[in-house]
Order: sequence, then structure tokens, then C-alpha cells
Amino acid sequence: MFLSLAAASSAQDWIRTGTGLGVEKVRLAASDFKPSTQDSKNTDLLKTFNDTLWNDLDNAGIFDLVSKSFYPLQVPGQPTEINFSEWNSPPPNASMLAFGNLGAAADDKVTVQGWLYDVKNQTSPQVLGKQYSDAATNDAVRVIAHKFADEIIFRLGGGVPGIAESTIYFVSERSGHKEVWAMDYDGANQHGITHLGSISLSPRISPDGSRLAFSSVTKSGWDIMMYSFDLNRMVSYPHFGGMNLSPSWSPDGKLAFSSSRNGYPNIFVADPSGGNLRRLTNGQGPDVSPTWNRKTGAQIAFVSGRTGLPQIYTMEADGTNVQRVTDQGYAVSPNWSPNGQFLTFSWMRKYGPGEPGSNDLYLMDIASKQWVQLTHDAGRNDFPCWSPDGRHIVFQSHRSGSDQIWSMLADGTNVKQLTFTGNNTQPNWSWK
Repeated sequence: MFLSLAAASSAQDWIRTGTGLGVEKVRLAASDFKPSTQDSKNTDLLKTFNDTLWNDLDNAGIFDLVSKSFYPLQVPGQPTEINFSEWNSPPPNASMLAFGNLGAAADDKVTVQGWLYDVKNQTSPQVLGKQYSDAATNDAVRVIAHKFADEIIFRLGGGVPGIAESTIYFVSERSGHKEVWAMDYDGANQHGITHLGSISLSPRISPDGSRLAFSSVTKSGWDIMMYSFDLNRMVSYPHFGGMNLSPSWSPDGKLAFSSSRNGYPNIFVADPSGGNLRRLTNGQGPDVSPTWNRKTGAQIAFVSGRTGLPQIYTMEADGTNVQRVTDQGYAVSPNWSPNGQFLTFSWMRKYGPGEPGSNDLYLMDIASKQWVQLTHDAGRNDFPCWSPDGRHIVFQSHRSGSDQIWSMLADGTNVKQLTFTGNNTQPNWSWK
């Protein structure tokens, strides 16, 4: 059954339920941490820490963050400084309070103490207490803020790990060539990974984060390439002949990709080393863009032109039980949610001369084939990819006038631009 626009609100409901966004949001106050030493570096480090922690909690999608304008004049740096009635009554009316202190020392180290308190429970209020120590630099303090935010999100978000320490890989042309880049989940710390001086596309990070597979133009044509983060360099991977594109990792480390080594592009799967190559599709395709069910590893979704315009199909991991899941238009770039329930993809539902359609992102429940549209009238949107917590989606969009990377909650809200320099495309989120 396909949902009509009239059913959009109920569609949002099942998306929220499936992505963990449907629960009532915790009303959380996150006060600015206070200095615990007199060091001159504290002012700069505290700004970095406080801004990062607030943004991480705001991005999580599971909190009703209390505006700082509602906070009491005196915010606590230690548990003994909490006035419970000031926090659990209007105007803050908070249920939870995150607070703490930060101090740099003469040895260029910084120590951060952080607490999470249930301010409605004065008898045993402490939910979390952590202490961190690292170099007194903005980069180190950002990491500490990410770690503390993830601890809070894990405890208040149903035991689902936070994503503040995760990484997004993408393609950027800012160096003059299409190379693979990486950045923190919030767009910070953008840096190049490859320096091949060629055209590299479709970066895909392995489940354990140790290797990055991608497709690149080499002397022999389009090949699957492999970068090792353990060795910080390219490592060898077999050349299969033909055009080899769009690699995708299974949960247990196998690699699916599209190859034209036998003529038409078809889906193949190989071991992590490239051995034991097996062909899964035999269509007069082309069959491209495989993506594994990240929960079970038992199914693969892919794009095929076997009936004309590209449509999305699913099949078992051995190539059997092929099912078409989109019913019209032009559908590409499927990506499977971590819980195995949803596919997100780019879909131009009205395609052809004179049609007003645009590439928008959609989310489909695989079991029921129900779908809902996530982006509306915002340019070309493509290459969606799920976050490891299943609450966010990163994607490529032309809405700002150039191709950039954006993120949003999995229900289409809280849209944020992550890249601004050059053209940036084809994002891929780390598994954890």
C-alpha cells in the first residue's frame, strides 16, 4: 500500500517510531561549564567546550533543550552548588541538568568534570558523573565535549550510542580533483584522505572503521580501491576488468559492488581481500549501487534499469528473491537503515518531458512498502546515508546553488548544512 499525501501525518508517526524519534523528549538544561582554575587559556577552551556540548545535545533530536535565557543567574560548577528548586520549577522547568567545570593547568593539560543530574529527584539525583583529562587544546576539548554528550545521549536515549564521535566520508573537488575527504559528524575537522589526482567516487567505510573502499579511475579504468587507516596508505585490491563502481560493505566485512566485467553492469560480491568473487545478478541491467541490510546482512537493495528508468530492487544476499520496491519515476541511491526497517533513497516520482518533479529524498518501510517524502522543493537531493544511531540522515543537495553535504533528522526535520567550500558529494557515515 502506498501512502497518499493525506496520510502524511500518520507516515511521520511510523517513521518516528521506527527511528526512535517518537518518544517524548526529555527537557534538558545544559549550563555553561565554569572555570576551575585561573589559567588564561580557560576562556577560549570553555567557549569551545560549551558550544560543542550544546550543539551535540541539540543535534541529538531527543531533547527539549531549555533556552539559556531561562537559566538562574548562578549556574553550578559542582554538585554542591545546585539549587534544585531553581531548575525544576518555571521558567527552566527542567527534568535533567548537565553541568560541570573545566580547568587548564600549567602543564598544558586540561581537566573536565561533568555531571548529569535528575533535578526532579533530590534524594538520589546523580545520573552520570565523569572526569576527563587531555591536552589543553581546542581540538582535545572538542573531543571531550563529544564524549560527554554521547554519555548523556546514551543514558537518556534508550541505550542507543550517540553519534558525536562518528565520522562522515565524502567526495570533494576543493583540491582540484575529486578526492575522498572526511569530517566530524557536525562538519568540523574537514580534511583530505586520498591524494590520487584522479576521479574518486562512492567512499564506503568498513564496519570496523579500518578500511575505506571507493571507486577511482586508474590506468586500467574504473577500479575498486582500498585505503587502510591502520597503515594510513592505499593497499592493493584486485582489478576485475570492466567498470567497477559503488562498493558497499556487509556487516561481516564482505564487499558488494557493480562490475561490467562480463558485459552489462551487474552486482558482484567478494571477500574483504577481493577473493571468492561471486556474481549475484544476471540482468541486461545496468545493476548498480548495492547496499546491504545493515542489521542482518541477509538482503541487498540495488538500482536496476532492467525495466527502463532506474528503479530500486531488493534481493537476498545470494541473489535470489528479487523484488521491485519503487513503482514509478526515477529512483536511485538506496541506503539501508541500521535497524533494517527502512530504505532511504533519491526519487524523482514525476519523470519525463514537461514533468515538474525534482530529486527528493524518500523513506520507505521495507515490509509494508509505505513511503514518506523527506525533502520538498529544495533542489536536487541525492546520496542519503544513515547515521549509526538511526536517527539522522546525511545527504547531498544542490539547494544552496552548489553541491554540498547536509544532515537532517530521519523524519526530515532539523536540516543543517555541513560543507561550504567547493563541491562536496556522496557522503557516507561511519558505522559507529
